Amino acid sequence: MIRFLGRGSAFSDEHNSAFFVSEGRLILIDCAMSSYQKVKKMNLQGVKGIDIFVTHTHSDHVSGIAMLIDYFWFTSKLPVTVVAPSQEVLEDLDHYLRRIDGCDESWFDIVTASDYKGSCLKAVIPTTHSEQLEGRCFGYAFDVDGTNVVYTGDSNTIEPFREYLTDGTELYMEVSSARSPVHMQIDDMLPFIKSVRSEGVKVFLMHLDNEAEILSKIEGTGASLAPLYEGAYAGGVATEDMIYDITDKLYKTTCRNDEQDHNMIFGDLTTLGKNIVGADRASFWKWDKRRHELWTTAATGVDRIVIPDDTGLVGKAIMNKSVLVTNDPYSDPDFNSSVDMKTGYLTKSVMVLPVADVNGEFIGAFQLINKLDNKGFDAVEDARKLSLPALICGLALESDTFLDDAHHDRLTKLKNRIGFYSDFSRKFMKYLETDCDRPLSMFICDIDKFKLVNDTYGHNAGDQVLEHAAKLIMESCEKGENAYRWGGEEFIVMMPDTDLMKAAAKAEKLRATIEASDFPADGITIKKTMSFGVHEFVKGKSIEDNVSLADARLYTAKETGRNKVVSE
Repeated sequence: MIRFLGRGSAFSDEHNSAFFVSEGRLILIDCAMSSYQKVKKMNLQGVKGIDIFVTHTHSDHVSGIAMLIDYFWFTSKLPVTVVAPSQEVLEDLDHYLRRIDGCDESWFDIVTASDYKGSCLKAVIPTTHSEQLEGRCFGYAFDVDGTNVVYTGDSNTIEPFREYLTDGTELYMEVSSARSPVHMQIDDMLPFIKSVRSEGVKVFLMHLDNEAEILSKIEGTGASLAPLYEGAYAGGVATEDMIYDITDKLYKTTCRNDEQDHNMIFGDLTTLGKNIVGADRASFWKWDKRRHELWTTAATGVDRIVIPDDTGLVGKAIMNKSVLVTNDPYSDPDFNSSVDMKTGYLTKSVMVLPVADVNGEFIGAFQLINKLDNKGFDAVEDARKLSLPALICGLALESDTFLDDAHHDRLTKLKNRIGFYSDFSRKFMKYLETDCDRPLSMFICDIDKFKLVNDTYGHNAGDQVLEHAAKLIMESCEKGENAYRWGGEEFIVMMPDTDLMKAAAKAEKLRATIEASDFPADGITIKKTMSFGVHEFVKGKSIEDNVSLADARLYTAKETGRNKVVSE
């Protein structure tokens, strides 16, 4: 797999450029100025030289080449070879580099692809892009560690590349959310993506103008965004200065973490760990003992992953309380290959370090995937190198767990009143401020005549009734909705994008479910009902005022017969 220094289009901050290592040489595909800034910070120990394959001469693809040539000539004398796809492009580049940027001919080599001596190049693929560059735009096919890699460059058609796509091919194709004559538009390309994915082609998207929109449109297709380089340096291990850069960023992230979002910290720790040992991917896993689940707090290339806590390599490492290494994961019965099947990623080696809190209780794990030197992980040496980020991870996870426990009710497992106010300030208040025309509704509900349960059957029965009610309420919540134990036998459900009528209908459905349910009560089953007060939030009123309006409707429901929904 190749990695990307940037995957943005012409007007983005980081322009499209990728790299891999072959025969000891760093192979760049295009090099914009933003790419040059990253390459010069790489640890290139053991790299014999740099080859830059050019797809076309737009400045967002070639503007960093001259600076790269200058930099390595005046610092390390690392040889740079510029590879042009055709003689005409070579002449354009030669004029640009020598006459315009002033690079001396002794500082670099420039060759056509037909004269290139490396074994990684399989084919030069002519394509079309802009009218002004007619006949001078190309893509490539490479052999990257035995994998057929097809790279489209900027293209307004996929047709020239179809013949190079076989089972197992990694296709890196440009797509745009905006419609234009010079790019492939994502809506037009979705049928093609689904078709080649079914034929075993792994699809990665690049040169993106709107990542969020494109990501939403490829959901369920099996395609992914091109994997970004996050400091995993070509030589496999970060330099001391780069480690300091990451720890400095970690410190500053912690100091300005106004959102109290630990995921930002875990993300920086992930980058630190990847660079220290030279891994391609890393993720921190939190052990949610309340739900008996493990889930990633930071991961690359996929959405949040949730697994049972007694499964997978992560679960095994935590349960065994020891470092786990496998350099042949597909032969390991504990390895879960489902994520690879979903994303097209190939896992070659895995290392898992369980992490503990200050009391020695294991609370999560740090997982590294694919050692970049292809030698596999060392359970002793790599664990020693990772001890610092693993320690910090343990402390951060402990803080995260403590905060999570403070926001949850121990009996019902729902968030409590503290959790409600925290969520409101971080999510729902922002929701109201930024989405003025979108409704936000809630209902507050109460178990009817709950005191009689305790008086008649005892407090154990009362606890079981509360737990069962909470379970039914939680099961009624859809994506984006949240349930809270407000106190005693009262619960609140928050419903974004839901108006008063829909919220009342949801409450009525839940009311009927509760009425029909058998509640466990210390060895017997009983019937219970609940009353509901429904309210759509009013902008300009405080949280307390809005909750009071819902509570007033709940009071009306209780006073007018119970087991009913009141929304007016």
